[in-house]
Amino acid sequence: QVQLVESGGGLVRAGGSLRLSCAASGRSFSSYTMGWFRQAPGKEREFVATITGSGDVSYYADSVKGRFTISRVNSKNTVYLQMNSLTPEDTGVYYCAADRGSSVYYRQVRAYDYWGQGTQVTVSS
Repeated sequence: QVQLVESGGGLVRAGGSLRLSCAASGRSFSSYTMGWFRQAPGKEREFVATITGSGDVSYYADSVKGRFTISRVNSKNTVYLQMNSLTPEDTGVYYCAADRGSSVYYRQVRAYDYWGQGTQVTVSS
């Protein structure tokens, strides 16, 4: 029903920056809570950041606070993740996710209804 397509991943040196984008289909984008998750090989998918439909409130995992910024442009049906001061521990596949409503469990995978296919981020030392 809702398709999400991530882009912007790549290879970057430690200390560098990347900006990920997630383009969403559909007419109800502004009503979706959006999130970013990441997954390293052999590890569980983990919460990175989330933002409310209007873009007025966002939350971050402790590991990325002060370094990453989530934002959205509803007129473009797009959510972004600006990643600064990257470290090798940030390496993984980054996934965009959409929640048709909102949830107190926004840190959990199960709170989200739709997922993109992911984009690889690799940070070298």
